[in-house]
Amino acid sequence: MRLIDSHCHLDFSVFNEDRDTLLALAHQNNVSDIVIPGVTAGTWKDLEQLCAKHRDAKVKLHAAYGLHPMFMSSHKPEDLLMLERQLNRSEAVAVGECGLDFFVESHDKQHQLEYFTAQMDLALHFQLPLIIHSRKSLDLVLKEIRLRPGLRGVIHSFSGSYQQATQLIDLGFYLGFGGPVTYSRANKLRRLVKDLPLEGLLLETDAPDQSDSSHRDQRNQPSWLVDIAKVVAELRGDSLEAVAAMTTKNSCELFGIKNAPQ
Repeated sequence: MRLIDSHCHLDFSVFNEDRDTLLALAHQNNVSDIVIPGVTAGTWKDLEQLCAKHRDAKVKLHAAYGLHPMFMSSHKPEDLLMLERQLNRSEAVAVGECGLDFFVESHDKQHQLEYFTAQMDLALHFQLPLIIHSRKSLDLVLKEIRLRPGLRGVIHSFSGSYQQATQLIDLGFYLGFGGPVTYSRANKLRRLVKDLPLEGLLLETDAPDQSDSSHRDQRNQPSWLVDIAKVVAELRGDSLEAVAAMTTKNSCELFGIKNAPQ
């Protein structure tokens, strides 16, 4: 069995003391690959070095580079040019994490949109998928995707409606599900995971955030991806092996990861 964590911030400093230990645990729990999305220009160099260090490791790390909407105060207009240069010279598997976050009303929506659409256009230019963060903004995200035929990617930590989910899958996007789906009160998410085609789903931890229900209030880690996979399998009435196989295939296809046994 092989699992891919399609969204994990393993480059964050909270992992500096025990990152190698956590990667060993991830390997023991059948995690073969981890996609790490960058969030600000200042993180990209260290992220690139981290992934290069683990290029031939048992758990392979794959970098994406982007400008996260929750860090707008850190972004500068020249960061978009820096992003273009980073994508041009590095082995990125995606553009992101980028997107729109309208959860806090005071956030500058127009400023976010300008950075998001610029990153969408870079993804098209470099023929890379997008890793999209969307809160209270999915209709606008859908609108912008439709304006760009051929764009592909994943809506990380999906929390939209069934109708939005099917529209995104029809447009060639995947939907990422993680720790929140393991909570018994997450009725909408659990119905989505049960009813949507497995061919459209990815698994993620979003570590260090969004721990699953069995590790509530603990720092999340990639080895716990298997617990998410078990819940998804149980909700769907599928075997763990079937869920692992299909979601791994999906991640491999989206990010260009080698689909070969460990």
